Order: sequence, then structure tokens, then C-alpha cells
Amino acid sequence: MDMTLSPEHAAVRRLAAEFVDREVVPHAAEWDRRESVERTVVKQLGELGFLGLTVAEEHGGSGGDHLAYCLVLEELGRGDSSVRGLVSVSLGLVAKSIARHGTDSQRSLWLPGLCAGDLLGCFALTEPGTGSDAASLTTRAVRDGGDWLITGSKIFITNGTWADVALVFARTGGDGPRGVSAFLVPTDTPGLTRREIHGKLGLRGQPTAELVFDGVRVPADALLGEQGRGFHLAMSTLDKGRMSVAAGCVGIAQGCLDAAVDYAKTRTQFGKPIAAYQLVQQLISDVAVDTAAARLLVWRVADLIDRGLPYATEASMAKLFASEAAVRAANKALQVFGGYGYVDEYPVGKYLRDARVTTLYEGTSQIQQLLIGRALTGVNAF
Repeated sequence: MDMTLSPEHAAVRRLAAEFVDREVVPHAAEWDRRESVERTVVKQLGELGFLGLTVAEEHGGSGGDHLAYCLVLEELGRGDSSVRGLVSVSLGLVAKSIARHGTDSQRSLWLPGLCAGDLLGCFALTEPGTGSDAASLTTRAVRDGGDWLITGSKIFITNGTWADVALVFARTGGDGPRGVSAFLVPTDTPGLTRREIHGKLGLRGQPTAELVFDGVRVPADALLGEQGRGFHLAMSTLDKGRMSVAAGCVGIAQGCLDAAVDYAKTRTQFGKPIAAYQLVQQLISDVAVDTAAARLLVWRVADLIDRGLPYATEASMAKLFASEAAVRAANKALQVFGGYGYVDEYPVGKYLRDARVTTLYEGTSQIQQLLIGRALTGVNAF
């Protein structure tokens, strides 16, 4: 469904859809079972330009606007949210942060490799004791001569065991958000250990890790942006990240819709296809409406960003609605499939497991409601 897409955007969507149908969909169930996507997919994403979208060509990126970025993430979400997560984090959270806040030397050091798929990045914000309350993080960076020594731990870090560079948030000052700074830490730095987390409900194919920093030494030029501005950097980055997650959720919902429609037309009960029954059509129509509404909310955010207008509240709206809609879509698609939806021969069970975490990370649904409420009332409920 191209809706009002330009020929250029339609071409980007086709390229992404063809890649997903050829290289992702046939392997998604296997990757899910073994808890790892194939590492070669990272380089494939880079070769197609998907890991460099919206990053200027002069920095090694592939250019393009945020609508093109969302279209690609939607297709990746339709194929396998674990692959979508690789892009959302390495490009959306790390490469874009370097492009926006980095020095010329930081851009030249990291962006060409990240955009080409030769390198991968991770976003190390969440800690064992600080999830939604990120301003209370306890990982600390202290000066030692001309260097910084980082000590602490991070949890649930997407790409953590695969990443070549970690964007790490650590306390360099007092309590609260103004005491946090951001650092670019090569993951082969002595003192950094990484442990992959297994047994996840969903997103089983993407690497998720715990990172432990034991006096990790980085030079002064590892600081990204200004000292004490790391929390602001993280929050502004996550505003766009919420759009990325929402776009992937649209892909999940679209995948559920496609699967439910195809199955309803071929599965027969009581002598006719189940698509002929009113309540099955109700389930399918609910998914279709949710998918279309979520898509337009995501596209609105992309349009605001590309026009240089404020978008944070709209990003929270899109993330809140699209993530909850993806869960509803998967639930209803599974109902259309009946018992067959409960086994991984069909994709809807995986869609449900993958969708569920999207209501938790990059700001829970409840955090999004508080952000929206604050924007509307001017009253902070945190």
C-alpha cells in the first residue's frame, strides 16, 4: 500500500521489501530458534545503504530523508524485528548521534564503517537499577590525567556483544540529568566485558547483552558532545528512536494483516473459507485499521523531522499507539489462525512475542503517556 508515496520513496520501499522477502523471511524462524540472526545480514544492510540512511554522503552515509528510513524499518519489522533492531540501534541511536554531535575526527573514525556495515554500534544507557529513571544512572566516569576511567554496568543492550563501539552514558558530575556525559567506547578496550543474554521472550535473533566496565580507560576525545550534556543527548536521540520502533511496529502489524488475510482465504471450516465468517472479518478489519492509523502517525513524525519542526510529542504518540497496535494485531491474527497460530510453522506467534517488548523499551507505554500528558497540560507527573 503506497498511499501518497513519491516514486523515489516507493522505490526505496520496493528495494527493502525485496530484500526482506529474499534474505530475511525465509530464515526468520530458524534465526529465532537458534537465537541469532546470521551475521552476514549486517554487511548486506550496509551494502544496500540501509545502515546509512539520513547520514550525509560526505560522512559515508547514503543520505535520504526520515520517511525513507521509516519505510525501510517497516519492511524490516515485517520480516524480522531482530534485524530491524540492528538498524534502529546502530544507525538510529549511535551513527545519527555521532553525525549530529560528533567532532570531525569522531565522524571520520566511526561513520564510514557504521554506515557500510563494517562496524556496528550499541547504545549503553539502561542499567540494572535504572530503566525508566535513566537520569539516576550510576555508571561513573572520572578523570585520570588526560583520560577518563569508566566503571559500572549496563543491561539489555541491543547489539551489545556484536558492537564495535558503544555509546556509553556515565556520570561525570553530581546527581540528576546534568551530571551525565556521553562517551564513544571501542568495545575491545581493556576492562570492558560483555555477556549475551539468552532466553528472551521475543527479539531472540538479535544480540542483547550485559556490559560491565571495570576502570575502562578512554581518552578525552572519546567524549561525545559537551560534558554534562549526555542526558539531553540521550533523550533527544530517543525521540527519533521512538519513531524507529514505531515504524518497525507498523511492519509487525502489516505482517500480521497479510498473514491473517492469506490464511482466512485458504482455511476452510464448516464447508467454506473462514474469511466468509463475520467475526473473522471483524478481527481482520480491526488489524487493518490499526495498521493504517499507526503508519500515518509514524509518517507524520518523519515529515516533521524532515521539515525541521518539533516532533517529540508526536514521536511519543506514534510509539505509544504503534507498539500497542502491534500487540493487538498479533493477538487478533493469532486468533484467526486458531491453534496453528500457536506453533512457529506460521509467523504470527513470533510477531506477538516480538511486539510485546516494543511497549517496554525506548520508553514504556506509560512513560509515553506521561510525556504526552506533560506536553498537553504543562504539568510534570514524573
